[in-house]
Amino acid sequence: MQAVTEDRLPRAADGLAMVRHVPAHWWTIKRLIDVFLGCALLLLALPVIAVAAIAVFAVTGSSPFFAQERVGRNGVIFMMFKLRTMVNNAHEMRAEVMHLNEADGPVFKIRNDPRLHPLGGFLRRTSIDELPNLFNVVIGDMSLVGPRPALSSEVLHYDAYAMRRLSVPQGVTCLWQINGRSEVAFDEWMHLDNRYVNEWTPLGDLLLILKTIPAVLFKEGAH
Repeated sequence: MQAVTEDRLPRAADGLAMVRHVPAHWWTIKRLIDVFLGCALLLLALPVIAVAAIAVFAVTGSSPFFAQERVGRNGVIFMMFKLRTMVNNAHEMRAEVMHLNEADGPVFKIRNDPRLHPLGGFLRRTSIDELPNLFNVVIGDMSLVGPRPALSSEVLHYDAYAMRRLSVPQGVTCLWQINGRSEVAFDEWMHLDNRYVNEWTPLGDLLLILKTIPAVLFKEGAH
């Protein structure tokens, strides 16, 4: 696939090297964690995904699954799978709700998005809509832990410091997820992602996965 941002990746930022070099076997361990733990979590999540998919279909009358282009490691585009939380053709309504955007930086987020279908808010608050991300983990598009995959339209506005988050696999959970999620300002979000790039280890990934559980259960910063 085409890496739409790779021409910008080599730039340095704030005196930091764009890519942090880690032992080669760390990447192997990270992938093994993704495959084995990802498969286990996916099997556990399948009944929840199935029930949610049936409910979404009943409410919307259309496919409960949604695939969207996201930017992965090194700027490679992939299709990220989610459960649908918005009404059909929600993207065509974006201009109408642009004035409601509550996020700073090149990000578009609305706390009570009027484009959500009746179950959409619940699916987002509980993170059930993101469970199909586990398919992406198993096939290698994503990792269990890493910066959340961004839209191409957002990445085009990144400076070199923000681009550095693309030097690692993008993930289902990350430091941003356990530190306020949607309540975190864009600059702090980029800081947390760069901190992950600087400090990640295989053991640290496992600990972050464990910390994600209470963050999801208590819906910290989710909307």
